[in-house]
Amino acid sequence: QVQLVESGGGLVQAGGSLRLSCAASGSVFYVNVMGWYRQAPGKQRELVATITRGGYTNYADSVKGRFTISRDNAKNTVYLQMNSLNAEDTAVYYCKASSLLGEFWGQGTQVTVSS
Repeated sequence: QVQLVESGGGLVQAGGSLRLSCAASGSVFYVNVMGWYRQAPGKQRELVATITRGGYTNYADSVKGRFTISRDNAKNTVYLQMNSLNAEDTAVYYCKASSLLGEFWGQGTQVTVSS
């Protein structure tokens, strides 16, 4: 099992920045890909960004150039730096870990962007 704890969400004005963190614990040795997903009210959960253990990244088109995902393997933590936030970024952001043991999700952290 892998446990994920997100932090760093909150309320920010349009154009501002936030940094999300997701700390993994448990059977982290088997974790390869970690990522961030988000779900806005009335919408399906969608991919934001992923990063492999080796540092290969993938981003949704809507966040390219504004968001940066990074990972500290020594701390078993993944980060999401979010810049130039706009109202469309308002959502609950979830951390996900993919491992040989399965897929694991965090509890989510709310990001609200006021326009």
